[in-house]
Amino acid sequence: MKKAGTFYSNAGHLNLEKVKGFKMINPPVQSGSTVLFKDYEALFQASQGKYKGIYYGTEGTPTQFFFESAMTEIEGGYRTQALPSGINAIVTVLLAYTQSGDHILVCDNIYGPTRDYCTQILPKFGVQTDFIPSDVGESITEFIKLNTRLIFLESPGSNTFEIQDIPAVTKIAQEKEIITVLDNTWATPLYLKPFELGVDVSIHSVTKYISGHSDVLMGTVTTNEKFAQPFFRYCRIAELNTSQNDCYLSLRGLRTLPVRLKHHEQAALEIARWLGNLDIIDQVLHPALPDHPQHDLWKRDFKGSTGLFGFTLKKELTKDQIAVFVNSLTLFGIGFSWGGFRSLVTVGHYSRNHNSPYRDRNIYRLYIGMDEAEDVKADLEFAFNQLKMHF
Repeated sequence: MKKAGTFYSNAGHLNLEKVKGFKMINPPVQSGSTVLFKDYEALFQASQGKYKGIYYGTEGTPTQFFFESAMTEIEGGYRTQALPSGINAIVTVLLAYTQSGDHILVCDNIYGPTRDYCTQILPKFGVQTDFIPSDVGESITEFIKLNTRLIFLESPGSNTFEIQDIPAVTKIAQEKEIITVLDNTWATPLYLKPFELGVDVSIHSVTKYISGHSDVLMGTVTTNEKFAQPFFRYCRIAELNTSQNDCYLSLRGLRTLPVRLKHHEQAALEIARWLGNLDIIDQVLHPALPDHPQHDLWKRDFKGSTGLFGFTLKKELTKDQIAVFVNSLTLFGIGFSWGGFRSLVTVGHYSRNHNSPYRDRNIYRLYIGMDEAEDVKADLEFAFNQLKMHF
């Protein structure tokens, strides 16, 4: 009778010759919890915190390390950590770098769940948040306090697409030893290089452009060398990692990112310009358009634009009217997130602490996927015509 575990440890031994020298173009997907040590000496080193290898599955696997290494390289940072979602990456950064009594500054057009975490959760830990104008630059000095620990930017910001003067903010922050964090999901590492602009920590929702197919939930945090140690110590103690299958899919997504982004950029710009010529449209919110309020900052800092933008209408619609417009669209899915192959639409009002031209306005947010621009324009035109027919 076999001892427990013998069957499993020896299974497949007759096929070893077949796999000798076996190599594929992509790294293998490896997952698990227990890592076997070669001998007692290795186990003892692990117990003393001196082991050089992977000692448990929560540290990640080579699959994850391949992806993190690729993100570090494309970001131009020092080190990257993959995490279970974009908001998890944001939360981890806030927890790793702050403590009770700290004050942080967050741009007003931040991603909704980031705002919720800062206003509803961080106060429980004694961390105070103040919101700063969505187009902040040198004026950041007006909001800094003696206990300001961190500045959180998102440029362009969610839904209203204002841009901050990143170099102006980071220059002041560096002088005052304040950590700067940027959610760089809109531009991706291809179209904005945060570390070249003085940012200390860059965050991505890998869920979006990097994975590229709406089938992954993941975030990444990349740091510079100066602020790496406290962040990665926190991740190690909290045993934070993510799905190895998702790391594999995201690594695959990185390889096609330049091709996909180019299509998103070109199609979205064509549609944005077309919308700007329609009588029904009040304003198109796209940083690459010359009439965008911070277009000059976009030209200076960004290497391109992507597929997400918004618009407002000259006449505010009722809920029923909005429903006719949105429900008449056939190419667009109605749903949150973006970055995949499917075009998406959302509509909403967005909270702002500072004066905003979009206060009490409906913002129609379009994500242009891999559809052809002419097909998208025809779909939008049909929906606008349906709106006119019903009202």
